[in-house]
Amino acid sequence: MDFSESGAAEALRSELRALIDEHVPAGYLGAFTDDPADLAVAQRFARVLAERGLLCLAWPVEFGGRGGSVWEQTVVREEMWAHHEPRGAQYMGVNWVGPTIMRHGTPAQQREHLPRIARGEVIWCQGFSEPDAGSDLASLRTRARPDGDGWRISGQKIWTSYATMAQWCFLLARTSAGETRQQGLTIFLVPMSAAGIEVRPIRSLMGPHHLNEVFFDDVRVGPADVLGTVDDGWRVVQEVLAFERVGIARYARCERLLQAAPDVLGDAWDALPAELHSRWARMLVHCRRARMLAYRVVAQQSEGRVRPGDAAAYRIAVTRLDQESAEVLQEIVGAAPTVDRIFRRAVEDHWRYSQAATVASGSIEIQRVLLARALLAAS
Repeated sequence: MDFSESGAAEALRSELRALIDEHVPAGYLGAFTDDPADLAVAQRFARVLAERGLLCLAWPVEFGGRGGSVWEQTVVREEMWAHHEPRGAQYMGVNWVGPTIMRHGTPAQQREHLPRIARGEVIWCQGFSEPDAGSDLASLRTRARPDGDGWRISGQKIWTSYATMAQWCFLLARTSAGETRQQGLTIFLVPMSAAGIEVRPIRSLMGPHHLNEVFFDDVRVGPADVLGTVDDGWRVVQEVLAFERVGIARYARCERLLQAAPDVLGDAWDALPAELHSRWARMLVHCRRARMLAYRVVAQQSEGRVRPGDAAAYRIAVTRLDQESAEVLQEIVGAAPTVDRIFRRAVEDHWRYSQAATVASGSIEIQRVLLARALLAAS
């Protein structure tokens, strides 16, 4: 398959980079810092993209998109991640919350949620992982019990990104005891303003807002807040995870920082040890490998399907790339006598974020199990 870039894709990249140069300050390291101004930058920039039809470029026109291809959306993902995700937390709504509501939501849910996501006006968080149900998500204990025509939800979620700023939560809870743990789970669309929800931030290397505990104490939701069919949430979750795991183009930031290193270091680049030059070149090769694995999954998305084994292979490659490239970049910066301050901070931020790469969105061990199962099934 030919993955070479079209002229239209190149023009789109140029347009996105020009918008970033115009609207995002130099040295910007993402929305989730100690400085509230960084989140404000992201919210404004999301609206800039939305006004130009670029935020949800691949969404159907009737849902607020521009009817673009998944390949065009991939260009957007790459440029956003390469430049420290100036959309903030919008990628969650754009990449998988919105598309899931399109596929499984009622017309009323689509009218309520999709226009706001397409305009960049709302932030979503994901209520999946729990203290005893991370990689083994089906063992979750958060429970929704019937209450009249609605439900009462009680339980705890953890590692919930953006919960302190989100207006809505895409929540998975147990509604019945099935024959297997995967049965009896249901997805709820829960407003974070609902009575009985408490958010407790978890401080980490990644900075504020990224990680939180969320407690649900008898939270009342109505029948209109159920996404899809009651007790059939696991089928939807499998689809969500496949799209989430390929939705972040981590390789794009790795490649941008690696490519920038020789120019940033100048004469100091030639003085670096040959072994470090060799590892730097190897990381660029690994960037290309991760990109090609991602493109294989994007090609499947364009045909309306995603094979779990291919999504897992990509996740394994790109999360290892994240961590290995961060180590190489840290050594490059450490070996140079003087380095541009903005570049040094970008490398340090990349290293901090990479530490969670092999755990977030499904641990690398689980990805290996998924890949092994796919290979065995095909043999």
